[in-house]
Amino acid sequence: MARNGRHVKILEIIAEKPIETQDELASALVAEGFNVTQATVSRDIKELGLIKINDGGRQRYVREGGKEKNFLSNIANIYRNAVLSITSAQNLVILKTVPGGASTVGMNIDRLGDPDILGCVAGDDTVLAVTPTLRDAERIADKLREML
Repeated sequence: MARNGRHVKILEIIAEKPIETQDELASALVAEGFNVTQATVSRDIKELGLIKINDGGRQRYVREGGKEKNFLSNIANIYRNAVLSITSAQNLVILKTVPGGASTVGMNIDRLGDPDILGCVAGDDTVLAVTPTLRDAERIADKLREML
């Protein structure tokens, strides 16, 4: 799961600021707490399909085919690969994930921006999403299952 979390962070970094070189990207990842080498960053760039474009006379990495669409697509892929089960109990939605996957899945749920998700708590392999009512929990659980 470390690779998926790193991929999400890379996409966030290149969306926030122009990154011209692999060394810049590696430094940004280290600053975010990821222990990476240039070789790892090179593989990640290839796996994510990043390309360099000319942006006002500077080169920078972007996701081929459009940043936002591909960022959301990558988030969805990570979610689908990490979630093992989804259940609801009272006003709670419980997601079981692969070991180490809960924090990334929780972040993805938070980013949905659904006003009926009051918050998420993530452990190592479990995410707990809190909703206002039983009906909201069932609706959110169904919505999350559809995303699989």
